[in-house]
Parts: sequence; C-alpha cells; structure tokens
Amino acid sequence: MVRNVYTVKQVNAYIKNMFTQDYMLNRIYVKGEVSNCKYHTSGHIYFSLKDESGTIACVMFAGQRGGLSFRMCDGQQIVVFGGVSIYERSGSYQLYAKEIRLDGDGRLYEQFQMLKKELEEMGMFAPEYKQPIPAYAGRIGVVTAPTGAAVRDIMNIAARRNPFVQLILYPAQVQGDGAKESIVRGIRMLEEAKVDVMIVGRGGGSIEDLWAFNEEEVARAIFQCRVPVISAVGHETDTTIADYVADLRAPTPSAAAELAVYDYRQLQAHLQDSRERLSRLLIQKVQMNRLRLREDQMHLRCLHPRYRLQEQQQRLSELEDALRLLMDGRLKESRHRLAIYMEVMKGLSPIRKLNKGYSYVAGEDGKAVRSVGQVRPGSQLDIYVTDGRIRAVVEDAILQS
Repeated sequence: MVRNVYTVKQVNAYIKNMFTQDYMLNRIYVKGEVSNCKYHTSGHIYFSLKDESGTIACVMFAGQRGGLSFRMCDGQQIVVFGGVSIYERSGSYQLYAKEIRLDGDGRLYEQFQMLKKELEEMGMFAPEYKQPIPAYAGRIGVVTAPTGAAVRDIMNIAARRNPFVQLILYPAQVQGDGAKESIVRGIRMLEEAKVDVMIVGRGGGSIEDLWAFNEEEVARAIFQCRVPVISAVGHETDTTIADYVADLRAPTPSAAAELAVYDYRQLQAHLQDSRERLSRLLIQKVQMNRLRLREDQMHLRCLHPRYRLQEQQQRLSELEDALRLLMDGRLKESRHRLAIYMEVMKGLSPIRKLNKGYSYVAGEDGKAVRSVGQVRPGSQLDIYVTDGRIRAVVEDAILQS
C-alpha cells in the first residue's frame, strides 16, 4: 500500500493556502484586550488579543503603522482589522493587522488624545498663560451640579476653613446632552459676577460621565476666562482636558476648596505671630534708640561749652593746687634758707656784739670810727650801746704806739 508522505513545509503551505482562499479570514475584524505588546526595532508591532476564552497572536508590520493613531499598550480594548494566515516557520496561525482602533472607551480615549494634542500645539496648556490663584479670595464661584458630593464637600471645607468666604454656586449640568453648554454658561456668568476665583468640576465617574470636561468648548471657556480657574474633576486618578487648561488642577473637589479658601485659623495664627514678632522688634528698637540717645547725650555733654568750661576750671584748680604746693615748697625752702642766713647774720650782727658789752661808734658822717685818725678834738660822735645812743664830743684823740 502506497502512502502519501508530506513534508512539514508542504503541510504548512497547504493550510496557508486554505486560509488564503477563505474570504472571511482575509477581511476580518477581531476585538479583544491587548497583551504582550512589543515594539520591535524593525518597526513591527507584536502583540496578542485575548478575551475570557482564549488568545490569538497578532502582528502589525511597519508598513501598516500609518493607520495607527495611538501607542498600544497592554490592557487596551481594541478592534483589529486584517487577515488570518499561517506563519509557516512555526506552523502557527496569527492575525496580520492592517488597521487598529480603540474600542468603546478606547474611542473616547483616542478623541481625548487627539484634542489634547491639538490644544497643546495651540499653546493652551502653556504655563505662561496660567493665572495665579489669589491667596485671600472673598468670593468663590463654583460650577458644578447642585446636588452631589462635590458641592457638599466644597461647602463643608469652605465653612470650616473660613466662615467669612462667600460661595456663589452655578447649578450646572455636568454630564449628558447639554452638559458642555451648561458648564460654559456657568463659567461666563460667574466671570461676569466678578468672583475672585472659580472652581469647575464634579465628582468621580466613568470616562463617559466625565466627558463634558473633555469638550473643546469647555476648554476654550476656561482658557478665555479672566478669573483664575481651579479644575476639580473626578478622583485623583482622573485627568481631563479641563485639568490641562485650568490655571490650577486639584485632584478632587475637596482639594480644590482647600486650595481656593484660605484657612482663617491659619491667618489668625499668622497675625498673632506677626503681632508678637512686631512687638518684640518694637521693644528692641525702642531699647536700642534709648541706648543710642543716652550715648548721644553723653557725647553732647562732652561737647557742651559748660562741660568744656568745667574741664578748664578743673584744670585751673589742679594747676592752682600744683602752684600752691610749689609755692609752699619754695616758701618753706626760702624760710629754711633765711633761717640759716639769720643764724649766720646773728654771728655777724653788731647788736649781738653790743649785748656782750661792746659799743658802736659812728662819726658825724655816720660812718663807723675805726681809727683815731678819723676824728679830731671837737668832733661829735654817736656811741651806740645795747639800749640806745650816746652823743659825745671828742676832747682828744691819742694814737697808741
């Protein structure tokens, strides 16, 4: 019995031909979740599509990537258009993708990315267009649904942080038909009301629920608003076009209220601290000025003419005392010298001689008579003794030999 024996290549080629002849498999749409996605250096994209029942291998060649408007990643829900065929080397079949688009939420996500890219290129996300949020807002506008957790959270936090702040609510429709128009009207009406800052947002939800905040009309209204806008859409993980355009993004409506409403208690504490610091500085300043004033008074006193005069008077007193001491010393010295001279003179004094029994004889001319040759008979003489003078007349003058 002759049996037909085929090579692996022949079998794979036969099966590939069967796939090729099947019109349905050549033009088929397959929906599933992306897994094992890899971008090859050659430009090809290798990935798998899976659902709850199975997996199919897929490839998109580099030449087909012109129809891909987003970057693929694991977990995306997509619809792939292409054809199913055999990869002969491994003998396995795979889907050769020609077009890929996001499915369901994915379509919205694709629209989101396209609008985001367009507005970013227009400069609507640029930081230089962001307005600063006022630190002490007195009137705060809120564009959100009149019922729901968002508005309650904003009211509660505003009342807790600052009971004096005024909230102005525009009850907007935040999802469904007419939502974007309602949000735009709210932004413009609160802008005309001249609020200090505006909160635009809502609570969490699906991408469809939040889609009104991804509309271009809402983005342009926020961008053109002259009042600073804080976006507060959904939860912390939700991001919308409004978040990129707004002057400030808050992760939740509660966080937006905390950013917009200054904490009155913190302001009170700051004022008290500033008051105490100012009081300390004022006391220090007064003390320094008093010290400087005392120094200036002392300096001025030193420069006053009276002080100079007193200095001169004191100097004169010191000089007078020094002169008196000097004079007393000189006088004492002179008295001592005089006493010595007196003692010397006492030894030479004729009176002292007279006291010893001698006398002093003076002629008519008053000169002392030392020789008989100075007198002649009849001459008058004055003889001085201890207790007086004796007037005598010379009767005779005898020269002793």
